[in-house]
Amino acid sequence: MDLLNPYYLQIVMFFIINAIMGISIYFTLASGQLSLGAAGFMSVGAYVGAILSLKADLPIVLGIIIGGLVASLVAVIIGLPTTRLRGLYLAIATLGFGEVVRVIFLNLDITNGALGLSGIPSIPQELTNLAYELDIDGLMGIDAVAWGNLMAIIILLAILVLIIAFCVRINNSRVGRAFAAIKADDHAAELMGINVVYYKMMAFIIGAFIAGIGGGLYAHITNFINPTDFSYHKVVQILLFPVFGGSNVVWGSVLGSFILTLLPEVLRFLSDYRDIIYGALLVILMAVRPDGILTESMVDKISRKLGFKKAPYIPESQVLTERFEAYKRKQQEEKQG
Repeated sequence: MDLLNPYYLQIVMFFIINAIMGISIYFTLASGQLSLGAAGFMSVGAYVGAILSLKADLPIVLGIIIGGLVASLVAVIIGLPTTRLRGLYLAIATLGFGEVVRVIFLNLDITNGALGLSGIPSIPQELTNLAYELDIDGLMGIDAVAWGNLMAIIILLAILVLIIAFCVRINNSRVGRAFAAIKADDHAAELMGINVVYYKMMAFIIGAFIAGIGGGLYAHITNFINPTDFSYHKVVQILLFPVFGGSNVVWGSVLGSFILTLLPEVLRFLSDYRDIIYGALLVILMAVRPDGILTESMVDKISRKLGFKKAPYIPESQVLTERFEAYKRKQQEEKQG
């Protein structure tokens, strides 16, 4: 098997982008919000980045960053009313937002409507051209196209590592403890002086920025985007990454995206039965491990074995809930007395 086959290397790129998208929705899940707007923010980042690099001739990097910032700005506008909602109401509102964005892109001239945008500058192609300029075509028996794909994977991995490091840093900070407290019991968190709406907005905006970056990367890897790329199917796919791998830890999104990106390719030889087996495996896993493959306790054990300090946010959320329960008991005792 030729591991440098462009097809295999592209699967690796899609895995990394999927991991980034999974982490984007992890942020809202970490703060107790079920947001289904990740595909909408992804489409904003993808279209903004693609239009800037394709029609405004901006550098790819700058276009992707601006796409992420625009997605964050949209999140501020959408988040002001929606972050006050809870549960299914928030899920329905954010799902509706994604569909509205998709329909808007479907009817704009600048996005080329239903035909989509093609000829988007490609990161692997740009790096392949760089490989030719550096005269490394054939170096170590690797042609320029493979070098371009490998360099693209390295860049994507670097971005993923930065995002994971940021998530770990957030989780071990005051902000992460606030997220965990809100997820455990938002009423208790509010009574303890935590600005629930502020932190929910923060999680919403951070998640949107990461989704926008993921969308920009997706556009510049595939060379072509279409409004149908960000339909309800994409919403479910993104949500499955953290849910399958473990929604309580950032590594769950990475593991879930790896398995769910690779599994359809592994099952490709089964042809017509592939989707049935794929769906059955998802149902079985959700029945056996509803919290996903990775749990907080598993990650803590692995972290301790590797010599890392245990994340402090888990016990704090538990303590916060216990304080709230004690507060309610005290109120009941005062009423009875």
